[in-house]
Amino acid sequence: MNDKDIVNLYWERSEQAIVETEKKYGRYCHIIAYNILNSSEDSEECVNDTWMSAWNAMPDKRPERLSPFLAKITRNFALTKIVRRTAKKRGGGETGLALEELDECVASNYDLEQEIEGRELSQAIDHFLDSLPEEEQLIFLGRYWFLATEQEIAEKTGLSRSGVAAALKRTRNKLKTYLITEGLCTIQKES
Repeated sequence: MNDKDIVNLYWERSEQAIVETEKKYGRYCHIIAYNILNSSEDSEECVNDTWMSAWNAMPDKRPERLSPFLAKITRNFALTKIVRRTAKKRGGGETGLALEELDECVASNYDLEQEIEGRELSQAIDHFLDSLPEEEQLIFLGRYWFLATEQEIAEKTGLSRSGVAAALKRTRNKLKTYLITEGLCTIQKES
């Protein structure tokens, strides 16, 4: 079933919409949540929350493509869950590490989560990503949108883990320069 048909089911308030969404996007959304949470149980909960949120959002929205719409909802639920989890217990993990890596691009007086929500920064990052070669886009989005490990990205791209790490560092530096040029980031002094 294509996305348009599934969206029509949501608009008709047919429970079949959830069934079809699960069939087509269940694994996709579960992978997104799992990359953030590293827990099958928590990921399953996020995916179920995603279906409910999609059900509630559809009367107001009619997305042309469900994959980015569902990915954003899943990612937000997973990030909320990880923030709550890490608020109780600080520690390692890929999510925190990935967000810390991006912190280098945004001035320290900015709250990264709030700033990413801002339209101006979001549009600038979209424009920046559009300017990248496809492989750089895939590596960057794999790490910072899907929160995949460097090793997972290496396996998907055929690069070495160190090659992925180097590519990410170069892209973060380009992003920082771009954001400074756009006036969305100030130069941080090294300590």
